[in-house]
Amino acid sequence: MFTGIVSDLGEILEVEQKAEGLRRLNIACSYDPDTIDIGASIACSGICLTVVGRGRTGNRSSFEADAAAETLRMTTAGTWAVGTTLNLERSLHLGDELGGHIVSGHVDGIAELIEREDLPDMAKLTLRVPPELSRFIAQKGSVALDGVSLTVNEVSGDTFSALLIPHTLKVTTFSSLQRGARLNIEVDMMARYAARLLETAR
Repeated sequence: MFTGIVSDLGEILEVEQKAEGLRRLNIACSYDPDTIDIGASIACSGICLTVVGRGRTGNRSSFEADAAAETLRMTTAGTWAVGTTLNLERSLHLGDELGGHIVSGHVDGIAELIEREDLPDMAKLTLRVPPELSRFIAQKGSVALDGVSLTVNEVSGDTFSALLIPHTLKVTTFSSLQRGARLNIEVDMMARYAARLLETAR
């Protein structure tokens, strides 16, 4: 489990095709590799990936993770290449502060940035989501975009907006986002379960 509070920016150092539909990613980070366990979970731009290797690449700390066919199909991981930057978050430990909201790292789909408005003290992003996900997004609710916990500002049909404060722009990949960007989206877990309960109640 994660909180959507980014703790590091990673960079893809290598993409290796291991088998049909399976890619191994070597990702640079600032985490001490000695503190990363094999089998640990790290959210990479919102995608929960399992660590299969750790160490150093040149003078940089790094870890390796595999992305399978479903992950490559359902998320932006299929477009990642050498140099791609990623929002990283290590999994929660008991007693950790829950600063954002509960995030599973199981991406529901891809949102498209259709407008960015840079305001004096923040940026406003307007995004379009697949129609089947729009019912899970509510004003003042939570979403995770590329692994970043955000509060929904406004909702209209299959579009919604969110405001980014300067700190978020500084510590995530969002500072360089432009119209047309595709982002991994995970809807609020509670909204998903509430919708399912309503369906079964009928």
